[in-house]
Amino acid sequence: MSDVVTLEITSIATGGDGVARHEGLVVFVSRTAPGDRVRARLATKGRFARGTLVDIEQPGPGRTAPACLHYERDRCGGCQLQHLDLDAQRAAKSFIVRDAFARIGKRDVALPEVRGGADGFRYRRKLTLALRWTGSGWRAGLHRAGAPDEVFALENCLITDALVVDGFRDVLARGARLLPRARQLRASLRRSGDDLLLVIEGGEHWPRARAFADAVSMVAATWWVSDHGVRRLVLDRRTVRDPGASFAQVNAAVAAQLAAHVESLVMAHAPATVVDAYAGTGDLAVSLAARGVAVTAVELDDAASTWCAERLVAPSRAIAARVEEVMAGLLPADVVLLNPPRAGVASVVTDVLASSDPRPRAIVYVSCDPATLARDVARLPGWRVASLVCFDMFPQTAHVETVCELVPEAA
Repeated sequence: MSDVVTLEITSIATGGDGVARHEGLVVFVSRTAPGDRVRARLATKGRFARGTLVDIEQPGPGRTAPACLHYERDRCGGCQLQHLDLDAQRAAKSFIVRDAFARIGKRDVALPEVRGGADGFRYRRKLTLALRWTGSGWRAGLHRAGAPDEVFALENCLITDALVVDGFRDVLARGARLLPRARQLRASLRRSGDDLLLVIEGGEHWPRARAFADAVSMVAATWWVSDHGVRRLVLDRRTVRDPGASFAQVNAAVAAQLAAHVESLVMAHAPATVVDAYAGTGDLAVSLAARGVAVTAVELDDAASTWCAERLVAPSRAIAARVEEVMAGLLPADVVLLNPPRAGVASVVTDVLASSDPRPRAIVYVSCDPATLARDVARLPGWRVASLVCFDMFPQTAHVETVCELVPEAA
C-alpha cells in the first residue's frame, strides 16, 4: 500500500526520523522536524508505517536550512538532524532519552538537561571513509542514508575538524595509487594533538605500503589491518605517544565537560574505592586516583589497559578482562562507574550489582544509547535515578551521550 497523505510531525524518534500518526499507525518520516506539516508517501509495515517525504507544507519552528551540500544533494547518512537548529536538536535528544526511560526502563523521569558546545560544526576529530575501486581509481566518501551499499564522493564534511578533512585530501591526492588493491577499503583518520593517525582496513597484500607512508606527508602514523585481521604499524613518526588510532573521544570539548561531570558525581559520594568498568585508556581512572581514590580500571583491550596501567600507581590498578567475568570479584566498592559500548552491559553485570551486599553508594552509568541504558536501569530494581544529564557529543546527528546516576532506594 502506498498513499500520499498529510502528516503533522510531533517528535523525533531514536535514529532521527520524525514521528507522526495516521489512522492509528505510527509513521516515521526521515528529514522532518517537530511542528512540520508535510505530505508523505506511506508504505505500511505491520503496526507502523514509513513515510517518504514529498513536500513540506509548513515548516516547524526548529527547522533550518542544512549547511552541508551533501546532506540533501547526496542524502549523506553521516548526519540525521542538520535540518534542525541546535536548540531543536537538543530538545529532540532530551525527549528521546525520557521516552526510552518510560517505554523500556519503566521509569518516569523529567526531561533531562542537554549540555554541549556553542557550535555544532567542526567538532569531530575522526573521519571514516568508504573507498570503492571503480576500475580506474578510488571513489572515497560516505554512505547514503538508507542505502549502505551506495557511496558518494565526499567533497567536505562540515562536522569534521578541518585538519582531518585536509589530511584526507592529502591522502587521496598523494597516496591513492599506492593503496592496497581491493574492491573496497575502509580508511579512518583521526587527530591526536597535531598528529594525524590513519588506519587502512582491507586487502590481502600491500606491497607499496612504505611508499604510501612516505608519500602522505600530513600523516604521522599509519596502521594497516588486512582482510585476515592482522594489524601492522606501517609508519610511526608521532610527536606524542598514545595507544594507537582508536582510543579518543570524537568531540574533545564536550568530552571534557562530560568527564568533569562524571568525576564530580563520583567524588560527591566520597569514595575510598571505585570500580571503573569499560575504562578505555583510563583517563578518568587516573584522575580519580590522583585525588586519593583506589581505582580498579577494567578494560578488555590490551593496548588501552596497558596505557592505563602505566599511569596508575598502587593501590590503583588496571585489569585487562571482560567486565562480566570479573565484576563479582571486585565488589564491594563505594562507587561503580559503567561506560559500556552501545550494546550496554551484560545482564550478569546488572545481576551482580542488584544483588551486591553491601551495595555501592552509587552507580554512575555513561551511555551512548538511550535504549540500552534504559534496559539496564530496568534490570536494577532497588535503585533510583538520582540524576540524569545528557551531553550533545555528536551535533547534527541523532546520537546523544547520557550520564545516569543511580543510588540505592533506601538512600
